[in-house]
Amino acid sequence: MKSVFPILLITIPLLAGVISLFIGPSDVVTQDEIGAYLLRQVSQTPVDDEQALMAEAIVRDVRLPRVLLAMLVGIALSLSGAALQGLFRNPLVSPDVLGLSAGAAFGAALALALPVLPLQPSAFAGGLAAVGLTYGIAYARRKVSIVALILAGIIVTGFFTALLTVVQFFADPFRLQTIVQWTMGNLHTATWSKVVSSAPPIILSSIWLLLMRWRLNVLALGDDEARSVGLNPEREKLLILIPATLAASSAVAVAGIIAMVGLVLPHLARLIAGADNRRLLPLTASLGAVFLLIVDDFSRSIAAFELPVGIFTVLVGAPLFIVLLRRKIMGMSA
Repeated sequence: MKSVFPILLITIPLLAGVISLFIGPSDVVTQDEIGAYLLRQVSQTPVDDEQALMAEAIVRDVRLPRVLLAMLVGIALSLSGAALQGLFRNPLVSPDVLGLSAGAAFGAALALALPVLPLQPSAFAGGLAAVGLTYGIAYARRKVSIVALILAGIIVTGFFTALLTVVQFFADPFRLQTIVQWTMGNLHTATWSKVVSSAPPIILSSIWLLLMRWRLNVLALGDDEARSVGLNPEREKLLILIPATLAASSAVAVAGIIAMVGLVLPHLARLIAGADNRRLLPLTASLGAVFLLIVDDFSRSIAAFELPVGIFTVLVGAPLFIVLLRRKIMGMSA
């Protein structure tokens, strides 16, 4: 079973990605034409008709970058959420709760309003500033209170949300429309340039977090236990906090604010794999990729017009989180 687990973690997202290539408006090309194109790619058969060329263009230039971006964003948000929950030893922590998403959103919106600023570095700086501010407010007497951390996160989120509103207020009408659409969370603007720009920071930070998952198990036991095995708790926390911030802010920079993914998916993975981060983090990343693919498929096929994916993640994630929370409450009271 142990040898099957890693294979499933890779196979299921890849299968979901292939299925997503077939989902979309059917008035231009049909699913059969998409399937025929994919078979020709596997067999290296040359394309010889206009409809096949159209299917090739739709898959290569529209659907494939969107599928890849959805997987990258899902992995980044869910994995950073699981890492932050393990780091702060609190299942209620997520990029949204800590203010990371709001900070990254402000940084990215500022870059959209002022083109002289680079988008992804601005989002990363905003996310890191928000998390640092939240942590600094909650830090007292060489420890961080979980209640203080959550309250500080609410304050910081409100602060950066207000700054985001200021940016929207002063932005010119053309850029304002872009910022508003972006804050709803969407993948319909996915391009190869977004995939190429977001893939390196997301992949590298995700690999780093996966390599650090055994240290998360030690940190979850407490700072004293971490010191007893030769770890520097504050240093290790930074080595987890920075890549988690980089992953989440990179996702926000290319896809906007997509809520609930970093909060709900780690809970679902914990229900399946338990609290051991060695299994929890890989499963969370896999579930995040599949979840966002499914939600994005619904957002572009459920209506005649496309709805922002951020709306669907909340509509799906909120009831799911309520169910998981109720199960935990009932288990504690039993």
